[in-house]
Amino acid sequence: MASVSSGPRTVEEIFKDYSARRAGIIRALTYDVDEFYGLCDPEKENLCLYGHTNETWEVNLPAEEVPPELPEPALGINFARDGMNRRDWLSLIAVHSDCWLLSVAFYLGARLNRNERKRLFSMINELPTVFEVVTERKPVKDKPNADSGSKPRGSTKRSSDSQAKSNPRLADESFEEDEDEHSETLCGTCGGNYNADEFWIGCDICERWYHGKCVKITPAKAESIKQYKCPSCMKRGRQ
Repeated sequence: MASVSSGPRTVEEIFKDYSARRAGIIRALTYDVDEFYGLCDPEKENLCLYGHTNETWEVNLPAEEVPPELPEPALGINFARDGMNRRDWLSLIAVHSDCWLLSVAFYLGARLNRNERKRLFSMINELPTVFEVVTERKPVKDKPNADSGSKPRGSTKRSSDSQAKSNPRLADESFEEDEDEHSETLCGTCGGNYNADEFWIGCDICERWYHGKCVKITPAKAESIKQYKCPSCMKRGRQ
């Protein structure tokens, strides 16, 4: 069953908890999928898939205590295993796992204020969902305004006008629209809001954005990077 290891309370601690549990579930549904499939025996009782804060996963019976320490994941995932196409079954579990991860995060964040909850969701929303990873769907990127001349958020690098851009803004109005478009983008390291006067760089793996200064990347250095991988993705050894 899921448990709270150290009682995360801040936005950063809750996001770390979310990311670790997410990593465990993704491992179960991808790298360890054969082992996971074998454990979900339809002949057994109601089983749940848990992600833990050490990035591991577990298939187990639900918590017996009422109410449980944390929200519980979908119950009885094993019963439909043999009655569905394997890929469809894994996709269904992925969707339920996304719901569970969000419910745990916002359960832990119940005492956060409005702005902190918004920041937490923004940080979570920068990551692909478990469903998107399992089904190999690419997250839909925001489309740039056709008249604004701004770059899509999925582009590799972003900087201010004083630092060379491949697509310079066409007018002051375009600049304002572009700034509005990214106003809710948060730095994956410090959680700070987007500011057009600062250099930013986006990770090509997890698609989160970072202040250049937070990840020690200068505009000059960024020009020589073909595919940028953020510190978190480097640490996890993503390909």
